[in-house]
Amino acid sequence: MVLKCFSKVLPPHIHLSSSCSGAPPTFSHQEGDDPASAPGDDPPKGDSPLQKKSPKLCGSNYPLSIAFIVVNEFCERFSYYGMRAVLTLYFLSFFHWDENLSTAVYHAFSALCYFTPVIGAIMADSWLGKYKTIIYLSIVYVVGHLIKSVGAIPSLGDQAVHVVLSMVGLFLIALGTGGIKPCVSAFGGDQFEEEHASERSKFFSIFYLSINAGSLISTFVTPVLRGDVKCFGEDCYALAFGVPAALMVLALVVFIAGSGLYRKTPPQGNVLLEVCKCISFAIKNRLKNRSREIPKRDHWLDWASEKYSKQLIGEVKMVTRVLFLFIPLPMFWALFDQQGSRWTLQATKMNADFGIYVLQPDQMQFLNPLLILVFIPIFDLGLYPLINMCKLNFTPIRKMATGMILAGLAFGLAAVIEVKINETDMPRLVPKESLIRVLNLAENPVQVTIQDKDLFQQPVESFQNPAEYSKLILNGEQQSLHFTLQHQGLTLAFNYTVKEKSVYSLIVFEAEGSLSSRLIIDLEAKPENGLAAVRFINGLSQDVNLTIDSKRFIAVQKNYSASEYSLLERDIYNNGKCITETGEFPLELGLLDFGASYTVVITNVSGGTVETWKSEDIKANNVHMAWQLPQYLLISAGEVMFSITGLAFSYSQWAEFVLFTVLLFAVCIIFSIMGYFYVSVDPEDLEEKEEKRETSSRGNMIGLVTQKTKL
Repeated sequence: MVLKCFSKVLPPHIHLSSSCSGAPPTFSHQEGDDPASAPGDDPPKGDSPLQKKSPKLCGSNYPLSIAFIVVNEFCERFSYYGMRAVLTLYFLSFFHWDENLSTAVYHAFSALCYFTPVIGAIMADSWLGKYKTIIYLSIVYVVGHLIKSVGAIPSLGDQAVHVVLSMVGLFLIALGTGGIKPCVSAFGGDQFEEEHASERSKFFSIFYLSINAGSLISTFVTPVLRGDVKCFGEDCYALAFGVPAALMVLALVVFIAGSGLYRKTPPQGNVLLEVCKCISFAIKNRLKNRSREIPKRDHWLDWASEKYSKQLIGEVKMVTRVLFLFIPLPMFWALFDQQGSRWTLQATKMNADFGIYVLQPDQMQFLNPLLILVFIPIFDLGLYPLINMCKLNFTPIRKMATGMILAGLAFGLAAVIEVKINETDMPRLVPKESLIRVLNLAENPVQVTIQDKDLFQQPVESFQNPAEYSKLILNGEQQSLHFTLQHQGLTLAFNYTVKEKSVYSLIVFEAEGSLSSRLIIDLEAKPENGLAAVRFINGLSQDVNLTIDSKRFIAVQKNYSASEYSLLERDIYNNGKCITETGEFPLELGLLDFGASYTVVITNVSGGTVETWKSEDIKANNVHMAWQLPQYLLISAGEVMFSITGLAFSYSQWAEFVLFTVLLFAVCIIFSIMGYFYVSVDPEDLEEKEEKRETSSRGNMIGLVTQKTKL
C-alpha cells in the first residue's frame, strides 16, 4: 500500500499487493499500469476468505463482475480527463486569469489529485473497505462535477461566485478521483480466485486499455463541446464540464449495478500506518540506545525488531531503498503534466488548420493516450525483444533513464517551437517606449516626420501595406510629440500625446478636400486563444452599421472614425452586411486568421458593393500545430519507458521550456548515478539472509535445537 500511495513514483516491477487492504505487503510484477490509476495491484494474499464466487463471463474464467468495474473505470477516466483537458483554457478565458496563474492553479489541482489517494487508502483499509469507499467517494466526485458545471454558467452570479463554485468543485473532484484511485484496480483484482492468476493479469491489461480509451475519447470530445458549441454567447464550458459530470454519474450507476456480483473483502487495518509506526519505532529505539556498550545492528530498521516482525521489517527495508532511489522521479511527472497547461497554451498560438479539420488547442492532448496505445505493443513486441537479441542489458532503471532523456528532448523541441512562435509576437515594451506606424489613406504619398525623432525616412505611399512598427523613445511616462505632414507641396502640423508602453497608428486621410490625421490605439499583443481581431475605419461621408455574422453588429461614424476591435473565431467571413443611408450592401472580409489583428477601411460604396482595404496589423500564427507532434511522440515514448516501466517544469516562456529541459536532464543524471549504485534484491534472498544471520547470532544453542528438529 505504501508503494501504491506513491503510484507516480514507483516502477512496475516493484509494487505492493493491495493499496486498500490491511494485508502484509507482498511484492509482485505487473507491467502496463496507468500512472493515474495504478491498476497493477494483485489482491492481498492475507485477506480473510472471500464470501462467494462471482458468476463467470461467457463461460470463461473471468468473473462477470469485472465488466461493471471496467465500464466504471472507462466512464470515470472519461470524466476526469475530459474535465481536465479544458481546465487551463477555462481559467484563461472564463476567469480572465493570466497564463502563470492559470498554470499554477491547474498544477495545484493535479497535485491534490495525487495526494488524496492516501486518504482513500486509509478509509478503505481501516474503516469502510474498498467497495464502500468507492461508492461514498464517487458520490463526492459526482457532487464536485455538478458544482463545477454550475460554476461555469456565465449568468449565475459574478466572477467571485464562479471562482468559489469552481474551486469547491475542483476540491471535491480531487478528493473523489484520488480517493477511489488506489481502490478500484485492487477491487477488480479481488474478483479473481487465486487459481486464475493469468486471467487476473489479462484483466489489468483490459483495465489499462479502458483508462486510455476513456482518456483518448474525452480529450478529443470535450474541447469540441467547449469550442464548437456556443452557449450564453461564448464558449460552452458549462457543457464541456457537464458531459464529464454525466459520465461520472453513469460510472457510479454502473458500479452500483454490479453490487450483487462483487466479492468484497472487509477492512483489515492500514499497511501505511504500520510501516510508519515501524519506521518511527526504529528511530526512537535507536535514539534511546546510543550507548557504545550496546551492540550495533546491521540496519537502522533492525531497531524495530523488538516490536515488529522480521517480514515487515525486511519489506520496509526494500521500500525505503526503492523510495530513496526514486527521490528525483517526481520531477518527471511535474514536467509531464505540462501537456495540459504550457503545451496547451503554446497550441493556442499556433495554426490549427489541418485542411479537413481545425483542431482546438486543447485537443492536442489526445495525442498522448493515442500514442501510448500505439507504443505499448511496439515497445513490448518489437523494441525490447530486439534489444534483448542484441545482448544489451536494458534494465528497468536504464529504461526509466532513457524515458527521462526522451522527455527532456521533448521539452527541448518545445523550446525551439516557442522561439519560432514568438517571432510573430509584438515586441515587448519597456517603460518610456512606444510603437507607431503610418496608414496613408490619402490619394497621394505623404512624408511624415516627428520632431526630434529619426523615423519614417521615406514617403508613405497611398494605401501602402504598413511596414513594421517603429519604436518611439519618450522622455517620460507620456510625451507630447510634434508631427509634420508633407503632401503635394503642402505642410501640415499636428501635436499628439503619446503614452509609454502603447501601440499607435497614425491615420492620414483626406476629408472635405483637406488633409487631416488621427492617432488611434492598436492592440499591444496578439489576440488570445487563437482568436482573430478586426476593427473598421469608415472612410465614407455617412455613418455605417456593419454585420460581420449573425451576432456581430458594429456602428462606425463617418469621416474616418475607427471602431473598437472585435474578437472572432478564425474563419472566412464573406456574408457580412454594410448598411448605409443609401442602402444595404454585402460585406466580404475574407479569411481572419489565427492570432492576427486586422484593420479594414471602408473606402467606397458603388455598383451595389462595398469597397474595402484590409491591413494585417499583427501577423497571423504561422507555426503549424503539427510541429507539436514530435514533442508528443517523444514525451509519450518517454512515458512508456518511464511510467509503465517505472510505475510499480521568467517572463520569457520559451525560457521556461529551456528550464524544464535542463531540470529534467539534471534529474536524469542524478537518477542514473543513483541507479548505478542500486543493487536489486529478491525478497526470498532477503528472508534467507535474515534466517542465516539469526542462526549465526544465536550460536550453538540454536544449532542444537535445529539439529534435534532435523532428527
